[in-house]
Amino acid sequence: MRALVLTLVLVCTLMARPAVVLAGPLNWHEVPASPAGRQWWDEGSLRFNRDGALTVLSRFQPVEADDLTTTRPRSLGDLYVMQIDCEQNLFRDTSINGIPRWRSEWHPADGDALTEAVVQQSCAAASLLNPTSPTRPA
Repeated sequence: MRALVLTLVLVCTLMARPAVVLAGPLNWHEVPASPAGRQWWDEGSLRFNRDGALTVLSRFQPVEADDLTTTRPRSLGDLYVMQIDCEQNLFRDTSINGIPRWRSEWHPADGDALTEAVVQQSCAAASLLNPTSPTRPA
C-alpha cells in the first residue's frame, strides 16, 4: 500500500511540473503596410507540414480609427498560423491567437495586399530553406 501511495505521489509530482516549450528565435519581417494595417511574418516559424504545405506565424495589426488622436497604447494585433500552398497562391488560417480553426477553407491570396506579400515573401524564404520542396514558387 505504501509503495502505491509513493508511486502516486511521484506520478503527480512529475505531472505537475511546468511543460518545456521549445520555441525558436523570432525573426519578424514586416511587409509593406496597407490602408488596412500592418503585417509581419516570422522567418523562424517556417515549416513544411506532412502534406507539403508551408506553415508560418504571422501577426496582423489593424489600423485603429483613433491612432492619430490618442495616446493610448496600440493593440499588438492578432497572431495567425497560416498554411500556404505556394504553387497555387492559396492560404488558410489554421489558428488565430492560439485558437485552432478546424477545417478552415483555402482562399486565394490575391486581393489583400498584406496577405499577398506574406505569401510571396514566405514562399521565397522557404524555397531558400528547402529548394526541393513541392511548394517551391516558380
